[in-house]
Amino acid sequence: MISVKQQFRTWGQRRLLGHAIGPEYGGQGDGFAELAAAHEQLGREVADTGLILALNAHLWGGLFPILSHGSEPQCQYWLPGLLSGETVSGHAITEPQAGSDLHGLQASARQQDGEFLLCGHKRYITNTPYADMLVIYAHLEQGLSAFIVHRNDPGAVFLDEPKVNACESAGMGDVLLEDCRLPADRLLGSPGNGLLMVQQALELERAFVFAGICGILDKLLTEVTRFARKRTVREQPLAHRQTIAHRIADIRTRLDTTRLWVRHCAQLKDAGKGITLASSQTKLLGAEGFLQSALDAVQIMGAAGLEPEGRAQRLVRDAMASRLFSGTSEVQKNIVSAMLGLGGE
Repeated sequence: MISVKQQFRTWGQRRLLGHAIGPEYGGQGDGFAELAAAHEQLGREVADTGLILALNAHLWGGLFPILSHGSEPQCQYWLPGLLSGETVSGHAITEPQAGSDLHGLQASARQQDGEFLLCGHKRYITNTPYADMLVIYAHLEQGLSAFIVHRNDPGAVFLDEPKVNACESAGMGDVLLEDCRLPADRLLGSPGNGLLMVQQALELERAFVFAGICGILDKLLTEVTRFARKRTVREQPLAHRQTIAHRIADIRTRLDTTRLWVRHCAQLKDAGKGITLASSQTKLLGAEGFLQSALDAVQIMGAAGLEPEGRAQRLVRDAMASRLFSGTSEVQKNIVSAMLGLGGE
């Protein structure tokens, strides 16, 4: 089996990681519409939610924050490896007692002798088992700030546990920071600018992680349709039963709806417009639709859909996880209602 690290190199060589990035840094020089199309094709090809999540954590958690907020020396040093897939990244936000509540984060940083010392505990961080570096958020005196932490930095421990039984290709783990010593040039962006950076990263992840998932759902739709046509009940194809045909129609409708929302986010980004509202709507509709479509697929396939090696039952677990990562469905509703002036976060 090809390792996740090798998968990153493969897709880096195929230039998947360079979309919506200018040629001055080795990117494709195209836009988010091309990125969304390429990621949907990736999902159709690999049909692996975990890999989709891993690649998106790398892009939106590591690569794009450095591209957007890094100094020129930081960009020159880190971006080539991130674009080629030789360097695997992500971002560390969640803590044991703080997930979606960014104001509850307790990881801290202090300056000492021209360096930074980080202390804290991050949990369920995508890519941690094989990441070379992570953008880690911790509180400085000026407020929440971002730091580039390499797995070999003294005082940093990247773990491959606790395990999560979903999106398994996207290895998750804890990060322990015990007086982790960083040189001054590892501060990313301005001190105290971390909250804005987190919000920008999560908006992009919410908007575009479902591009790849649309490809996975497209492949699932093909498989379920083929199954329903071949499986017979009383000498009639299962697909001729209206209850089955309606479930398949619902899967197709959810897929097309999510695809339209992803494309809408891409159009907004390419036009230089904000995506705060649209990305939360995309995440909410995409995650809920993904879960219901996976459940429908199992229902159509019956016991065959629950076989250990079957795609459908694995996608149910992955879809449950999609309701949690990048902010829960409830958080997305809070954002949408707040954007409507109705309160929320």
